[in-house]
Amino acid sequence: MKDIGSHSDEELIILIQQDDNVAFEALYERYWKQLYYQAARKTDSLEDAQEIVQNIFTSIWLRRQHLHIESNVSSYLAVAVKYKIFKYMAQRYKREAFNHGNDWVDFDNSTEDWIQFEELRTRLDQLVAALPEKCQLIFKLSREQGMTYKQIADELDISVKTVETQLGRALKKIRTGIQRFLITL
Repeated sequence: MKDIGSHSDEELIILIQQDDNVAFEALYERYWKQLYYQAARKTDSLEDAQEIVQNIFTSIWLRRQHLHIESNVSSYLAVAVKYKIFKYMAQRYKREAFNHGNDWVDFDNSTEDWIQFEELRTRLDQLVAALPEKCQLIFKLSREQGMTYKQIADELDISVKTVETQLGRALKKIRTGIQRFLITL
């Protein structure tokens, strides 16, 4: 077995595009816990969280030869989980509305879902890029690098309160932009 644990995410994606299942396993091992935790917190269901994460990685493997990730892999996966959670919540709401799922039929609209996901991801990237420079940097360190407020404050030589304020502003702008986008979607 190859030792590819030291490869960057981008290198792993290139290897995955070349049908390297060891690279795929390395990417999965690198991110599944983080994505699983994120999904479990939002769905309140460990089984559904596991299914969401597995569906994301299955989709990556199935589309591996045509996979094109413009942002960093960590951000891409975080947005994928958020989108899957949105879809999960919508389906759960529909099931509950239709008498606990007895009359619910789930059709496969994976192509439409993927197009909508790509549009959402592109919009999120645009919203982040439109943030003021300092606000954008703090957002990326927090959400893409997974740094704590304290770590960001130390890294940028600013107060934790400034980090909180800047991140709050960033999230408010992004949330508003995403809500407007989802309404039009």
